[in-house]
Amino acid sequence: MIICLPDALPAQALTSHQLDTHFGVTGTLTPQFWAVAQLRVWQRQQLIGLRKGRPASCAGGPVRLLDLQGMRHAAAVGAGIRYQIWQQVVHGTRAATPWPVFETCHITDPDRYPLDTAIADFHAQPRVHAMRLHAAAAPGPGQPAVGELEMYQAGQMAYQHYRAASAVAGDAMLTADGRKLAPASDALAHRITYLEQAVAHLDAFDPDQRLLAVAL
Repeated sequence: MIICLPDALPAQALTSHQLDTHFGVTGTLTPQFWAVAQLRVWQRQQLIGLRKGRPASCAGGPVRLLDLQGMRHAAAVGAGIRYQIWQQVVHGTRAATPWPVFETCHITDPDRYPLDTAIADFHAQPRVHAMRLHAAAAPGPGQPAVGELEMYQAGQMAYQHYRAASAVAGDAMLTADGRKLAPASDALAHRITYLEQAVAHLDAFDPDQRLLAVAL
């Protein structure tokens, strides 16, 4: 979750054990953001949980000190590489029904369509088989994930845009005035709606607006 910090919030509130008190969320600060490359010594104090590295990561700080554009670009490049791998992995298989479709059927009538059956039906598809076999043969970060099947099937550019927007917007957002933005479900259409709202909100920020990334 990306939290947009109110201007008056004191610095002592920006710790994991204070999150529930101030924002009603339970989680830990996570180094989601990149700091700008030309960071001056006195500016480091304005960043939350700054870590060493190139780029240097942090849990948040003023927008003007966060390299949001660099994060978007890097995420899009990485997504393009994963998409090329995915195309090779699923070559020759027909389009698969995404998991949210099976999940919705289960939620609609759990007695007639148990969760175990929904999972089995989703995994029985040849395209899903191909992706799971690739993950088993080449484990590690950066590989195409079955959970993003619907995003991959939308096409390369769509997947790159999705990952670029997600890099800065996360999975949910808490605005400075207390509104929570989040997808209505895991379906791609609902995720896109959330990303549209969250990115538009980010783009309208004042440079001094502070952001905080939290892993729930």
